[in-house]
Amino acid sequence: MDTTPKDIAPIAGSTGPTRRRLLGAALALNVIAPLGLARAASAAPASSGAVRSGGTGSPARLTLPAPTGPFPVGMVPLHLRDESRLDPNARPGRFRELMATVWYPARVANADAYPLAPWMTEGALKAFLDDTGFPLPPELVPLTAGHQGAPVHRTGRPLPVVLYSHGAGGHRGDHTIMVQELASHGFAVVTVDHTHDGITEFPDGTVVTRDGVAPGLYPKDYAADLLFLLERVVDLADGRNPDVDVRALPAGLLGGLDARNIGVSGWSKGGTAAALAMVADRRIRAGLTLDGRMESNPAITTDIDRPFMMMTAVYARATSPYVETFWGHLRGWRLDVQATGALHVSYGDNMALIPQAGRLIGMTEQQIQSQVGTLDPDRGALIQQAYPRAFFDLHLRNRHCGNLLDGPSKAFPEVVYHP
Repeated sequence: MDTTPKDIAPIAGSTGPTRRRLLGAALALNVIAPLGLARAASAAPASSGAVRSGGTGSPARLTLPAPTGPFPVGMVPLHLRDESRLDPNARPGRFRELMATVWYPARVANADAYPLAPWMTEGALKAFLDDTGFPLPPELVPLTAGHQGAPVHRTGRPLPVVLYSHGAGGHRGDHTIMVQELASHGFAVVTVDHTHDGITEFPDGTVVTRDGVAPGLYPKDYAADLLFLLERVVDLADGRNPDVDVRALPAGLLGGLDARNIGVSGWSKGGTAAALAMVADRRIRAGLTLDGRMESNPAITTDIDRPFMMMTAVYARATSPYVETFWGHLRGWRLDVQATGALHVSYGDNMALIPQAGRLIGMTEQQIQSQVGTLDPDRGALIQQAYPRAFFDLHLRNRHCGNLLDGPSKAFPEVVYHP
């Protein structure tokens, strides 16, 4: 029997339902249309500071900030099945099934011939909006920078890999800003939906949410998903297609990943899972937690001798004994940074989407700040692009890009470095 205390149980934080209601309301056609806002004139990603508009009277599309790297971004979804684990939340006898996405640098020459992927698939988005009680307006779904199925940019060296784990009640697109930024700079990033603890859609159209789920998922379950995902990276690196449906993969993906050069990242519960996965498998060379609670049963007291960075907000060492205890067991390179004015959702796509959504439905700046903090949204997006990239550049590619990780930076005066 799982004895995880109820306060560490897999329940979405207080920001979860509020976030869903807010984004759902802003995405709802019947709410936005009377404001006279307009449809996006272009499908290309834009900065987080504005909502695109076009013809009068049509709704606006929310946007994500564009990645800054030299490569266009490609992506491909994977349907995976872990035949070593039965899923207690599925029908009896069913193995655990997951949806993942591989993001990667795409070939410059022909990436534009492949369509941009939406932030969420249609069925998953509908479930997201149904939870808020609003209708589905597909034209308002944010587009990513990821070109679906575009060929992989190959340089003769395999791509370093970063695994990503979302938070409770989330989905694998929650940190697309960070993910596509890494991909545009030459990383492969593999994101996963933790089935039954978020919102996911399978290729046959089946949508699975966390409603009515028992016994639920804990950080250790998330970590097990990450370790399974790591093995699928090995498959891809060795030229094997792990997709359950054996769907075609983009040219250059098989054999294009470096299974000996893997990092892990995660937000909230996913941040705790990232640490647990790193403890469990030494093949993971570097770890990053985005405001992870670091609460587990038992507490994480195993020493980690590999690089680890914490980007904290609510769950900071000064306020969380779990985080402080974890910090004390980091024996290798370590860094703890905190953005002034950041809240729990400030490290993620909500930092870009909530301000846009709030303005569309007439929220005041004070109301918006109550959701995402006082950190400027554009600055928040830049922080979650710059710091993870600098960390994984240093520890997966041995590239020291500037002095961002050495101490307080003039480029980011709002970021505090905790010794």
